Amino acid sequence: MSGIDVRPISGALGAEVHGVQLGDPLDNATMDAIHRAFLDHLVVFFPEQRLTPDQHKNFARRFGPIYIHPMVEGMEGHPEIIRVVREPGERTNWGSKWHMDGGFAEKPPLGTMLHAQQIPPYGSDTMWTNLYLAYDALSDGLKRTLEGLKAVHASGAAARYESKYKGMKSKAAEASQAIHPVIRTHPETGRKCLFVNNDFMVRFDGMTEEESRPLMHYLFEHSIRPEFTCRFRWKAGTLAFWDNRCTQHNAISDYFPSRPELFDSPRIMHRITVEGDRPV
Repeated sequence: MSGIDVRPISGALGAEVHGVQLGDPLDNATMDAIHRAFLDHLVVFFPEQRLTPDQHKNFARRFGPIYIHPMVEGMEGHPEIIRVVREPGERTNWGSKWHMDGGFAEKPPLGTMLHAQQIPPYGSDTMWTNLYLAYDALSDGLKRTLEGLKAVHASGAAARYESKYKGMKSKAAEASQAIHPVIRTHPETGRKCLFVNNDFMVRFDGMTEEESRPLMHYLFEHSIRPEFTCRFRWKAGTLAFWDNRCTQHNAISDYFPSRPELFDSPRIMHRITVEGDRPV
């Protein structure tokens, strides 16, 4: 028996997982239970995790090879881990826009693990949205329109990954793009989801940006309807692991100077992404 305790946090997605320390050796039954919770709830949160960088990497590798971000430098001595830093006085979190990670890659990541190191006393939450539900809620007519439609996802210049963040460093990398289906079938669950990405998706394949904009805007707004989402309040030590194949997320930037205890507090995370496959 795995002994873990899975507690959903919303009707749409998200669950806390208790009764396990991810830095310990994990038997197959425990890993199977974690994997099932991950697929069932799309984002899982493990409170009070005491993880070294090596333990973080070892746990991530249980799900697949680690994805090395092509445009952002990793930690010294641990290039697989990105140190996500919002320094005191900065107004936005890295990732402060609805998106899925690495949408510009030919094989976007399977999932992302974010381990909270230092968190403001309140605020700076993260939201996720369930793209299975977004697809299910579309009309049959729009589903037929979107079947077979593909979209261009572009990274933009590498400098965008550090221009607002003193604690982040970009690599000298060329901009990249990929073409992905708008409706994706999840490789493990077999369910269809709306595979749209508000940060990287720029147009439909074979159309201009101007022609694409109205339908793209509708799909972006539809995909983040409140009933499809969950919101999580971080505590230091929590590790979140989300399925990048069927969710988007948004790191909320509510750093108002009128709240100095929040505005002047750093937010530091350690991020690892796991390699994925080509969307179909």
